[in-house]
Amino acid sequence: MVTGIVFSPLGLVLVFTAAITPQWREGQARLNMTGPGSLLRSSVKGQGLPDSLLLLRSDGLWETCLQVEHSELKQCWPAAGPYQRDSRVRLAQGLILTSLFLCGTGIVLACVGVRCWTDLPLRGVAATGGLLVVTAGLLSLTALGVYTHNLGILGMSSQGTKFPQLSLHPAGSLYFGWLGSCSQVLGGSALLLSFKRPKCPTCPSCPELPACPACQSFPEISNKPDMNVYEVSC
Repeated sequence: MVTGIVFSPLGLVLVFTAAITPQWREGQARLNMTGPGSLLRSSVKGQGLPDSLLLLRSDGLWETCLQVEHSELKQCWPAAGPYQRDSRVRLAQGLILTSLFLCGTGIVLACVGVRCWTDLPLRGVAATGGLLVVTAGLLSLTALGVYTHNLGILGMSSQGTKFPQLSLHPAGSLYFGWLGSCSQVLGGSALLLSFKRPKCPTCPSCPELPACPACQSFPEISNKPDMNVYEVSC
């Protein structure tokens, strides 16, 4: 139960971090500044501009950013256009949101079931929370798998166009998502294992009994006057 309580919130935080950051994929595109039709070159003549600029593009589930390399010029905007309308991106968005909701609900149930402030936990409630956390982890893994498998063509196949010299590759948010999803599956599985009640230790003198109802019932123990006798119940 302790393992589940630790790893489940950790997975929730990591998946949430991956969901809100715009680094699911990154790409670079070089913008030519020397052509005759370059508006930027013609408007600022004599300023010592380089022949080309390297643009860094990053896409997330809900946000896209564009930055000029080695400068503070960066612009982010909500994802729109063919990328936002891509069915695979929308599927990943829905799976991630459902995963976050199920994981949060599972953690609440697990906290109620573990009941650290009492001696006896509610094992069924804790295991139900673990089942929800495992389901959340599987949903987020599915979303990450779909996005990663189609990473290079998301938002581009429908229009048949690509950015010039743009090379796309996985970015940091994907790794946060993979790590968080695995933590959810691990934590939820640990909570599921807590559904089974541990066996009570048997009395050495009567191994056929599940537990000693009263230690004073065994003469080899009760004959010792200097030993305190306690009744143990599991």
